[in-house]
Order: sequence, then C-alpha cells, then structure tokens
Amino acid sequence: MTTQPTLRPDCGNCFALCCTALGFTRSADFAIDKAAGSPCPNLAADFSCTIHQRLRPRGFTGCTVFDCFGAGQLVSQHTFGGTSWRERPASAPGMFAVFKIVRQLHEMLWYLDEARQRTFDPELATAAASLAQHVAATTRGDATTVLEADVESLHGQVRSLLMEVSEEVRASYGADERHLPDGGLQPGADLMGAQLANLSLCGADLRGSYLIGAKLTGSDLAAVDLLGADLRGAELSGADLSSALYLTQAQINAAEGNSRTLLPSRLRRPDYWGDSVPDRDSGPN
Repeated sequence: MTTQPTLRPDCGNCFALCCTALGFTRSADFAIDKAAGSPCPNLAADFSCTIHQRLRPRGFTGCTVFDCFGAGQLVSQHTFGGTSWRERPASAPGMFAVFKIVRQLHEMLWYLDEARQRTFDPELATAAASLAQHVAATTRGDATTVLEADVESLHGQVRSLLMEVSEEVRASYGADERHLPDGGLQPGADLMGAQLANLSLCGADLRGSYLIGAKLTGSDLAAVDLLGADLRGAELSGADLSSALYLTQAQINAAEGNSRTLLPSRLRRPDYWGDSVPDRDSGPN
C-alpha cells in the first residue's frame, strides 16, 4: 500500500482550512493574532492568499512552514463533497474540527509509509501497511466517523511501531559523540544553538530534540531519528539528510539550507533557501 501521493497539499482543491480552522498568536512566526475558526484577513474570496508571494517579508513565516499532509483537499472535496463553509456556513464548525483530526491522521500515514519502506523486517513492514490501511480508512469515512476516531490510541500504536523501526534502522550506525555536550545525544535533548557542524551523527536518536538555531552545516545525518525535532532556524547548508528518519516538509521549511543540502527524495527544497557554499571549516576539528 502506498499512501504518499495523497499526503501532499493541494491548495487549489482546499477551502483554505489551514487559514481558517487554525488559530495563531502574534510572534516571530505570525504578524497578527487570529482566533481558531475565523478566516485570516489575508484570505481572498476564492480561498487564495492575497499576500502569498510576500508572506515572509510580511511577517507570516509560519504560513510558509505549515504542511497539512494533504488533509485540506480530502476534507474539502471528499468529506464535505466540495461544498465550502462559505456556501454552507453551518458546516464550518464541523469541517474545521474534522480537518484538525484528519491532519493528524495524515501525518501518521506519512510516517507509516516511511517506516514500511525503511524497515528490513517483513513483519514490521506488514504491520506498518496494515496500520496505515486502518488509519486511511478512517480518514475516508464521513465526518462522524472521523470525529469519533480514537486518535490518542492510534497515536500510541503508530509511535510504538515507529520507534521499533527506528531502533532497527539505527542499529548499524553510531553517532560521533566526541564533540557533543555531555558526551552524546539523546531524545528530547536541548541543542538550541549547538555547534554540530561537520560531524558524522549517523544513527543518533534526536527524536523530539530542540535544534532551534543549531549549526549542522556539512554534517551527515544518515539514519538520524528526527521525529518531532524542532529545526526552526537550524543551519543545514551542505548537510546530508537524504536518509534521515521521519523528516517532514514542515521541518525542512522551518530550517535554513542551500543547494548543497541533501534531502530525502519525497521532500522538496524550499524556494527561499540560499545557494551559498557551506563553510567546511566552521565545525569542530
């Protein structure tokens, strides 16, 4: 089973659900406050963004980072049959609630698809495919089916499988811990602003770690578990993330890189990344 083709945003077939269902607070990522369930003031009548080409300079970096994993078009066109919340205002609360759940389920599908492809164990691959099939069936149900889904239980099942695959894939790698604080890396580590350039971090478990502003220039992140890691402002110029584990487009969108940054084939290089050549002498020796 391949779920990936349905997990990419198609904004042209969405009723701007990310711009309406979700709220945000004025911060470095958003220039204004917006309550959940209310349309963004930059939303046009045709559900497009009136400042789409100027989001970053206008203070809406968060919008350029967000990824719905294809939930928007599924909820708009399938669950609610192509009738927008503007055409039927009474549907808005339900549509927005369903979107929030389907986005979580689609994110699970994204990870399960990778786990199925990366594992060496046929039984784990089968388990990932089976769980993905169950999650996908839930997303394709009607609004009531989605709203009644036991998302917490599904999260637990998916997390358990992802961790098992991660341990298996990382088993043949060893992170270079010689230059790292406290002798190594661990899940949930506070590595904000850490100097991790030009290192072989292969096989490290950075799940849930804070890598905000960390310098990973020129480093090798083969089989590094990045599930839920915060990469905002992380410097990835010249880094090799082509076989990193559980990397998402949103994480890449939040980081800084260049034309020398290697990414997994299913992720795209952000248009706003620079093309400068990384400094190979900027890390530990």
